Amino acid sequence: RTSFAEAESDLAAYANVHVDRRDIERVAEQTGREVEDWRNRQEAPAPEPVPVLYVSFDGTAAPMRRQELVGRKGRQPDGAAKGREVKVGCIFTQTGSNDEGFPVRDEDSTTYVAGLESSTLFGERLYREAVLRGVERAQTVVALTDGAAYNKTIVQTHFSNAIHIVDLYHAREHLHELAILCGAPDREDEWRAVLDLGAIDPLSAAVRQRLPKRGSKRKEALKQLKYFQKNERHMQYAEFRHQGFFVGSGVVEAGCRTVVGQRLKQPGMFWSVRGAQAILQLRCCFLSELFDRFWDDRAAS
Repeated sequence: RTSFAEAESDLAAYANVHVDRRDIERVAEQTGREVEDWRNRQEAPAPEPVPVLYVSFDGTAAPMRRQELVGRKGRQPDGAAKGREVKVGCIFTQTGSNDEGFPVRDEDSTTYVAGLESSTLFGERLYREAVLRGVERAQTVVALTDGAAYNKTIVQTHFSNAIHIVDLYHAREHLHELAILCGAPDREDEWRAVLDLGAIDPLSAAVRQRLPKRGSKRKEALKQLKYFQKNERHMQYAEFRHQGFFVGSGVVEAGCRTVVGQRLKQPGMFWSVRGAQAILQLRCCFLSELFDRFWDDRAAS
């Protein structure tokens, strides 16, 4: 424009153009699919090796349309489902610690992936992103998860050389449930101090003294106790801290809120798998600060 008045006139004309809601949906979904295809075509650069690369992932539910929930079991009292799990992963790096010795995540180093898909497909998606981030050249790889079975499978399949740490805060949640089942809320702080050291054998011994004698509470308490015993080697928190590693999955927890919660969980929203998957790819691209690069590559091609 040669003058502000002409630019203002153009803006006024643009503001009067009616854009249908469904047109916006179609463009957003199409662009999301293009983003996913673009990221899949990316080739791994040759980044400088980093001391520590983290791979962290978790899941959170997104509300879905009824037809997307047919035949699926949920957590409602009647066994029905209201949503489906979105798996979210993030990859970030660490090159140092602060003056107090706590690990510091490298600024602007986090990229995100997400999918409404099986753990097998999500594991492949997460690994592709890790390769693009230089996982094969990282001096140390740390996998931070909540200890769920499918998370272990992903780590064993794609990151077998990683140091696998079960997130301390998830472990504390399990311990809280265990203390309630054992009727021992007065012992929770004591047990937590033992857990924070990664001393699972002493923790198990202390809990066993307070286990319910019989019934469903005993069965559930034993199940919770088994969670700690099965994950013992991934809960050596004192040793992990000594090595300078993060022991909490706060980055991916925040990722679940920003990638999924702020966009897919607004009041009145119910999604199709197709629509949610496309929007998730847009969201991850934007939050990973790759959006401009996508449009530059798209224009160049």
